[in-house]
Amino acid sequence: MGVEPNDWHEEQRRIDLVAEEIGKKETKLYAKATGLKEDVIEIRKTFWDDVTVNLDEPDDVIETQASIKQQAEFLAEKERFHGKIGEELKVLKRMKKSPYFGRIDFKEREEELEDKLYIGISSLLDEKDEEFLVYDWRAPISSLYYDYALGEASYEVMDNTVKGHITLKRQFIIRDGKLKGLFDTGITIGDEMLQEALGHNASTEMKNIVATIQTEQNRIIREERSKLLLVQGVAGSGKTSAALQRIAYLMYRYREDLNPENVLLLSPNPLFTGYIRNVLPELGESNVRQNTFLEYLRERIGEAYTVESPFAQMEYVLTQENNQDYQTRLSSMEFKATLDFKKLMDQYVGGLQKGGLYFKDISFRGEVLISREGIQEYFYSLDESVSLPNKMELVAKWLISELKPFQKQEIKKDWVIEKVELLDKEAYLKAYYEAQKLDEDMFINEELVLRKAVVRKMFGTLRKQIENLEFVNSMKSFKQLFITDGIKGTPENWKAICKLTLEHLSKDYLSWEDATPYLYFKGRLIGDGQERAVRHLLIDEAQDYSSFQFAFIRHLFPYTRMTLLGDINQAIYVNVTSHNPLVPGLQEADHERITLTKSYRSTKQITMFTKAFAPGEEEIEAFNRDGDKPKVLRLSEWEQKQAILAERASNLEKGHEMIAVICKTLQETENVYKQLKDEVQITKITEETYGFSKGFLILPVYLAKGIEFDAVIIPNASSEQYREEDRTLFYTACTRAMHDLTMLVQAEPCRFILESEEDTYEMVGV
Repeated sequence: MGVEPNDWHEEQRRIDLVAEEIGKKETKLYAKATGLKEDVIEIRKTFWDDVTVNLDEPDDVIETQASIKQQAEFLAEKERFHGKIGEELKVLKRMKKSPYFGRIDFKEREEELEDKLYIGISSLLDEKDEEFLVYDWRAPISSLYYDYALGEASYEVMDNTVKGHITLKRQFIIRDGKLKGLFDTGITIGDEMLQEALGHNASTEMKNIVATIQTEQNRIIREERSKLLLVQGVAGSGKTSAALQRIAYLMYRYREDLNPENVLLLSPNPLFTGYIRNVLPELGESNVRQNTFLEYLRERIGEAYTVESPFAQMEYVLTQENNQDYQTRLSSMEFKATLDFKKLMDQYVGGLQKGGLYFKDISFRGEVLISREGIQEYFYSLDESVSLPNKMELVAKWLISELKPFQKQEIKKDWVIEKVELLDKEAYLKAYYEAQKLDEDMFINEELVLRKAVVRKMFGTLRKQIENLEFVNSMKSFKQLFITDGIKGTPENWKAICKLTLEHLSKDYLSWEDATPYLYFKGRLIGDGQERAVRHLLIDEAQDYSSFQFAFIRHLFPYTRMTLLGDINQAIYVNVTSHNPLVPGLQEADHERITLTKSYRSTKQITMFTKAFAPGEEEIEAFNRDGDKPKVLRLSEWEQKQAILAERASNLEKGHEMIAVICKTLQETENVYKQLKDEVQITKITEETYGFSKGFLILPVYLAKGIEFDAVIIPNASSEQYREEDRTLFYTACTRAMHDLTMLVQAEPCRFILESEEDTYEMVGV
């Protein structure tokens, strides 16, 4: 049944009525917010007027503290309520422009009348708070919109299944309160809606996709049963967007029990973290904890060691083939990424129960109080059945008790009185009052109190270091793994790997392949504080994590539900896919696997070109959005700069706002950037870039993961530049393009271009 002209008028009339209702709610909320703001200001002004302050007696002090706490909590509650109203107003402001995007008419079984259900980014009740004008897209009933065509349908609510019949499914495009598009469809989301959403220019920030969620994406969003959700999605399939909507759904579904601190999202790089930062706020939710795995490791390892980034490791692999240690380093990367290396480390750690652990001296003012040998002797006197971390805690308690005699001895020494003279008035006053309580000579007591205060403070720092288990020499114990002979299950060139590893460690440098193993090892020695607060962990670009890294993450988050999203076709790091959970066929306990095969980002022409050389065997479907064929320009090396500038100009004429030159390496990025920077405004993106603006950009491919651009220019797509081992890199670079893709080649095109059918691209300059 087609859309009648009268339907347009009726739907616009309803939009106007909803906008009017939103206006009323805004007015009420503004009045509340104004009143609350005035209350907060007044409470801040008169805070101490309403607090009873009396410090004469201990009971009075307790009463004063309680009074201050009560007043502070009262103020905090007012401020929280004011902030909540502010968030509600932001949502209403967004809804006023586009109150909803979908409608379904649903008739429950055994009910006479059908309900007209309008779906939007948030729920909206009428003036009396009785009837829903708009249902939140995350509400159980809204799943009907995403999961069913016309006909029989059902949804789950409160452990019950509500069954019925969908008689109408309608989609809207509403801009600034005006109806711009209206489609009736029998499928989940009509092509018209997707065409409208996907046909625009790329953005510097990812947008929410609640209006265009597909059935398979909805499965990702609402999956609640599995402890491990695996999402293999081809480039541009919307897996990251679905993951963010999943977070919003979980925050809505478990609002009483789940807060932003309980959810952690690991992103591939800082640029991507910035790219997705506005999706959750757009949906009325606070941003959850976001981090890169590199940042996570660096925070835990601390500043004592320099930790190589995965991007620096990748740059080494791509540019340092002539380095004398190159093959050894590759072998090291490959072995240390495996579960075999983890098994070797576990065996080594087990052996440390009998001997081989190293400790540090406990020193004070240059004098060794307790030697490392003494600590080692005490450690190995403890029962072997006690775990290493528990033993460390016992040693810490022993060390603190052993410090007490030394602390008493230091009080009488001359250096203490020098420190006493540097104390402030408050310390002297405190000492005076303490001395008064003693029966002996006042002056002697005051000096003694001050001496004790100085020594207590100095030893307090030492005690804190012991409590933090800093007496354990984790690094020296770790190095011993690479010195020990006769270790079974190692590669043939293990000695060369050990030599290279020790060279790095001697410079306090942790290569990317050593960072996770070292942190895992340190945790096995002293405990690693498992992240029990994190209830949901989402890992994007999961195909780039090694087997060892996954095992480490599971070790840290033993009770956490995980969502892994990625694309095996875009696995750009060394030897990470062999045991990656995203690989089909690998057995994972208590898991759900969802595969997304349709690419929505690129035009049909770009998708048909790139699927021919996709590294994996996964099916790839093109979305039916037409554009120009990818273009291959054959030219001389000295023509590269002019060709890039000409392509930029051509893309600007088409209305493209984000044009990216994507290079294979940072080294190539630097070289091409130098050619262009004096000719045109161009922004270079590095691993330290946290955000970017629309315009002309240049970056290495490994920093483009997860981001899309209107047009992509690959400055050197020749056979010399991209070889078989670079297949995933080239595929990733090409699939960043939404509308236009241009590849420049000197001499022979790379093999991946030639693998595509000749009619899927245009060769220019033959």
